[in-house]
Amino acid sequence: MRFNVRSLSVFVPLLLLLPSGNAAEQPNILFIFLDDFGWRDTAYMGSDFYETPHIDRLAAQGMVFDNAYSAAANCAPARACLLSGQYTPRHQIFNVGTKPRGSARHRRLEHIGGTDVLDPKIVTWARRLQQAGYTTASMGKWHLSNDPVPYGFDINIGGSHSGSPPRGYYPPHNVPGLKDAPKDEYLTDRLSDEAVSFIRQHQDKPWALYLTHFAVHTPLNARKDLVAKYEAKKPGQLHNHVAMATMIEAVDQGVGRIQAVLEELQLVDNTVIVFFSDNGGYGPATDMKPLKGYKGTYYEGGIRVPFFVKWPGVVEPGSECHEPVIGVDIYPTLCEMAGTALPGDQAVDGVSLMPLLDGSKTSLGDRPIFWHFPAYLQAYQVWDEQRDPLFRSRPCSVIRSGRWKLHQYFESGDLELYDLDSDIGETNDLSQSRPEVTADLLARLTAWRKDIAAPVPVKPNPAFDAQDEARAIAAKSKPGRGRQRKQR
Repeated sequence: MRFNVRSLSVFVPLLLLLPSGNAAEQPNILFIFLDDFGWRDTAYMGSDFYETPHIDRLAAQGMVFDNAYSAAANCAPARACLLSGQYTPRHQIFNVGTKPRGSARHRRLEHIGGTDVLDPKIVTWARRLQQAGYTTASMGKWHLSNDPVPYGFDINIGGSHSGSPPRGYYPPHNVPGLKDAPKDEYLTDRLSDEAVSFIRQHQDKPWALYLTHFAVHTPLNARKDLVAKYEAKKPGQLHNHVAMATMIEAVDQGVGRIQAVLEELQLVDNTVIVFFSDNGGYGPATDMKPLKGYKGTYYEGGIRVPFFVKWPGVVEPGSECHEPVIGVDIYPTLCEMAGTALPGDQAVDGVSLMPLLDGSKTSLGDRPIFWHFPAYLQAYQVWDEQRDPLFRSRPCSVIRSGRWKLHQYFESGDLELYDLDSDIGETNDLSQSRPEVTADLLARLTAWRKDIAAPVPVKPNPAFDAQDEARAIAAKSKPGRGRQRKQR
């Protein structure tokens, strides 16, 4: 299923569509990174309820990737992959926290806990940009340690080990740098304002701003002044959640204010804007259809995310890319944009997307991409679109190569094969009818795990109770226990 961003050009002044700026200059980099923001949560990707005119405008001025993936299905591992350019087996952040998730009686294997802190010896892309002369800032969610500064950021506002706003989106914010919040200040608005201030203060030299909003992660605290608007709005067939809609509009309004200051300071032509999400949308509040799944699952709805890049004079406005790309590719891409080399003594699993962005290539060739999750993530209270009602994901590895995607689940040895070109919703398992494809992908996935030293859980969990698991599955599988998205 494709979404044509060229139709969005009606929102873009003709002048801004013309290539401009000196691509040889070291560009500023604005990386807008959202939390739990689903593949279809923007109007340009087809939302029929959420409003994102400023984001849509930027997308129309750049290249939209419709086969872009996070490197993990939930927050912390996705961020570790993004910052390090490494798949999860290298940095060993597999889940949010290291403790087992879900009922012990329903976990057949002992999970692999890994770590919950990104090794500070890993040279992040922020460190490489800092070494190349950029002023770097992290604003918003960090989640990989207590402080992003040791990882290559000159400035930290809002970043700690917390995976969600400690007190919600209204004061007291209780995060670094935001202790002076006035009454009723909305956290998303404040972070956008801090971004504007940073750009004003550092306009005379190259800067890289990692604007990593907490939005739209839970708690679903609506921006109060927007509630009446969405309560009065006709519900969409795809989206309908009022609080989520206000949270998304708050992000979008902030993007508009940032774009306005770039225009005011005449920085538009030499600023790259990257827009990305850490994983799929929050299941109880949004919908990724036609994709199956949501945050925490390794079906498409849990890992496929919105992604675009705007770079005047380099990226053709209104262009689209259908090549599968993944979060670990961001690291080498940002380094090439900034004109700095990759660290010579550190593995980087991604590849630069610059040949796609500048139009010199339309494909990266036969390049498989991978996911590895040797842990458990419990289900939402109400559920559907996952393998069973107890866990959004059980221990697994996944490979995508071209049109084909193979899931391997370690508890049972089950395999699922999907042809994403004809079955983007992963409804028709072809693992038995296409044994040659299944065998080839499984061999490549197994070889990759060996090469990267990926730990695979094999030890039985002594607390597992098969009868209790069966009872729990039966109870949750009763009619009417599925997920209820349409919340007003």
